[in-house]
Amino acid sequence: MVGEGIEQGVFPIEKALQIAKLAGLDLVEISSAVDPPVCKVVDYKKFLYDQKRKQKEIKAKTAKVTVKEIRFGPHTEDHDFNFKKNHAYEFLKSGSKVRAYVFFRGRTILFKEQGEMLLLKFAQDLEEVGKVEQLPTMDGKKMTMVIGPKKK
Repeated sequence: MVGEGIEQGVFPIEKALQIAKLAGLDLVEISSAVDPPVCKVVDYKKFLYDQKRKQKEIKAKTAKVTVKEIRFGPHTEDHDFNFKKNHAYEFLKSGSKVRAYVFFRGRTILFKEQGEMLLLKFAQDLEEVGKVEQLPTMDGKKMTMVIGPKKK
């Protein structure tokens, strides 16, 4: 504990408050889920500062995943397909996920199989840098597929 002459142990709340007051510090409840609740005698401002710093460190360590979208039509030509495939290749190499989707407008909804074949071909062409995380699924007028980068 903080301060000299303060021993560790289980105290009633009145005694704990008295110890905190004598030390010129605050009594902070750490965990209320257990019985008796766990409290600490600390400087409250410093406690808050340390908590914020820990949260900031945790946030900085988390991987920030960006998702890039590529849109196709059910009748996408080879040149356009290759152009978009090359962009997706670069996105995956840089560590971004790629969400490819085929958008069906009007009567093109009849060509669902063609859209699925297009997405599967797209995934097959990119399998050296990415892996399929979500197979093609229909969401309203869109058929969507997600490809994530392969681990290095």
